This record gives sequence, structure tokens and C-alpha cells, in this order.
Amino acid sequence: MEQPRIRLGNDDVWLELARTSADSWQITADWCCWLTADFTADLSAAEIMDFVARMLSRLRAPSGVRFSAAVTPGRNNPLTLKAEPAGDGFAFFVRLTPNGDDDVCHLQMEIDPIATEELRETFSALHAALMV
Repeated sequence: MEQPRIRLGNDDVWLELARTSADSWQITADWCCWLTADFTADLSAAEIMDFVARMLSRLRAPSGVRFSAAVTPGRNNPLTLKAEPAGDGFAFFVRLTPNGDDDVCHLQMEIDPIATEELRETFSALHAALMV
């Protein structure tokens, strides 16, 4: 059975979060093959479910409001998404911190706007996969 995963972006700029085992997730990002990140993060099922639920809650609310969601609330947060309204969707500013909230080791990138409906479907699919 395939592990739960989510991929945001296009062929040039993308972010992927994929479960590799019970409490281990691979976070991979690529910006035009110039900047890349690929690391493992220890994240519990509860942390991921909470993150997905917060994203879905924001995506179901009326559009036009910027928001931010971090995978974990603590110091060892490997991923934060900042969503900026753009047309009928959101552009994302991604902050990856493989060693936690460490200003020395991080990658920031922007993902072009994605339609809100597509985002709802993508996060809903991850939510459903986590429920299995």
C-alpha cells in the first residue's frame, strides 16, 4: 500500500511531504533544480493530522485571507507554509528547516498560485489517506 503524501507546485517548483514509516516523513523541495532540500523529519500522526486539519479549515473559509500553518508548534518544526491570496487560490511561501527553527540552516521558496479547489482536494486526499 502506498504511503500518504502530498505534493504542491508544478514541474519547476514543488514541495512534497511523504510518510516513509509510522512517525517518519520525507520532506523534499525543488526550485528549478537550483535549490533543493531533501530530509527526514520525525512527525507523529497527530502532528500531521492537526496540520492537515488546520490547512483544510483555512481553505474552506472564504478566500482572500492570508494565513500561515506550521507542521509542528514547537522548536523542531521542519515546515511552515505561508499562504498569500492570489486570484482564485493561494501562492505559498515555504520555509524548510531540517534542523528545527534554526536561522542558519533553512530554505525559503515560493510556489506559484494554486486554485483553492485544487488545494482542498489535495489536502482532503491526504487527510483520507491518513485515516486508513
